[in-house]
Amino acid sequence: MQALIAFVRAADACTTTVGRIVQWFSVGTVLVCAAVVVLRYGFSIGFVWMQELYVWIHAAVFILGAGYVLMRDGHVRVDIFYAQWRPRTKAAVELVSSIVFLVPWLALLGWTTWPFMILSWEGREPSDQLGGMPALYLLKACLMLFVVFMSLAMLAVMARCILVLLGREEFLHGKREEQVAEIPRPGSL
Repeated sequence: MQALIAFVRAADACTTTVGRIVQWFSVGTVLVCAAVVVLRYGFSIGFVWMQELYVWIHAAVFILGAGYVLMRDGHVRVDIFYAQWRPRTKAAVELVSSIVFLVPWLALLGWTTWPFMILSWEGREPSDQLGGMPALYLLKACLMLFVVFMSLAMLAVMARCILVLLGREEFLHGKREEQVAEIPRPGSL
């Protein structure tokens, strides 16, 4: 059980670090978009690469931040029944749902994304637009990073569910925020 707890802590720390970095991409999106607007309407100057840049940064927010949102239980959930369930029932449903839906989806996405990304990197694929961003392959690499970060977050969620099923309800989704300081450290059990 200690190894599972250590994995959850490490995965949460990694995912949180990525999420906190990626949240600043939103600021970058706003700043680049504002610069495009000021240049275009204030000075009649336009750059295709700048327009693409803020779209790419915005895409990266969603692609790279999805694992963080999963870890924080922030994805949309229809909880008509879920909210009323006991913690162990929630954990069991979450675990089965992850195995049945998320594992195959991430496996398929990783399997289909890998050759797509490699081909783009080998050719150093640029934007389709004349004067656009020179490195579309970087954006395509974000798709593979999505698979990696979502997989890590998913494994942490699954580990949390197992811990709850083993009687450690403090690891249940939704309780994390309030109890993060209360989770016992190794050696304190």
